[in-house]
Amino acid sequence: MKKLLLPFITAMLLLGMVIGPTYSLADSDGSTEEVVNEKFGAPIVVYGGNLTAEQKASVKKSLKITDKSDVQEIEVTGKDLATYLQDGDASARMFSSAKITRKDAGKGLVISIVTPDDITEVTSEMYANAMLTAGIKDAVVEIAAPKPVTGHSALVGIYKAYEVTGETLDPERTDVANDELSIATNLAKDAGIDEAKVSELLTEIKKQIAEQNPVSREEVEKIVSEQLANLNIELSEKDRQLLIDLMDRIRQLDIDFSQWSDQLNDLSKTIEDKIGKIVDNEGFWAGVKNFFNDLIDSIRSIFN
Repeated sequence: MKKLLLPFITAMLLLGMVIGPTYSLADSDGSTEEVVNEKFGAPIVVYGGNLTAEQKASVKKSLKITDKSDVQEIEVTGKDLATYLQDGDASARMFSSAKITRKDAGKGLVISIVTPDDITEVTSEMYANAMLTAGIKDAVVEIAAPKPVTGHSALVGIYKAYEVTGETLDPERTDVANDELSIATNLAKDAGIDEAKVSELLTEIKKQIAEQNPVSREEVEKIVSEQLANLNIELSEKDRQLLIDLMDRIRQLDIDFSQWSDQLNDLSKTIEDKIGKIVDNEGFWAGVKNFFNDLIDSIRSIFN
């Protein structure tokens, strides 16, 4: 009997490890209460201007915004899109929303997509890369949408939130950052490159620009070619030229590359960890599958 029970006990323990619950401290009504950093003021929540009342309530729930939450709430519209992007369409419909909590210098960027099924194209690493290009750093950013959207408009909402706090963003940098986000999502969607690999490519190229300080397009092209080779990524000539154009624009931005390098190193480490976890998880789930296949075979052999 013990031999018969052992596989089932092992299976239950394994399932507990896989799907066991996580816990967080909360008030009695289930809501969490954050400590406001008085240096920066309350977090800012930016809602897509085209959300219905029901959709806005859904976004609030996703971002854990309650009546008790000490936050500043604003909306982002197509008009803001036209303000921050050179070719922005003022009639664009905006649904992506975000909560921005500013942090002390050196804390870096922590990006969390809290509705991953509804942000279909932009990853957290893509947001982080674009935000660094735009000049945004040291913040916790949570992004949500009430229905499937690409996620591009959330970046414009983040720009607006920063200017509401009194910060001034360089419009050239925000425009380049938006182009970067578009190229990143296109490479993942149209060129078929893994999203994490796209973020790794952009980060590594930008790191080399920060370290080498290229002074010409030709030097940028050399850096791009080297990183494509290092990561074993093949692009069409059209995509390759778009990437070179983007990185040459980044080279010409008014950026303190000495500080940028440290931030990019942090982002690079995050991406490497994510890629490593993906690989590890593939092996883990393969092991789970094999375990249960073996378990089923054992059960069959008992009854046969």
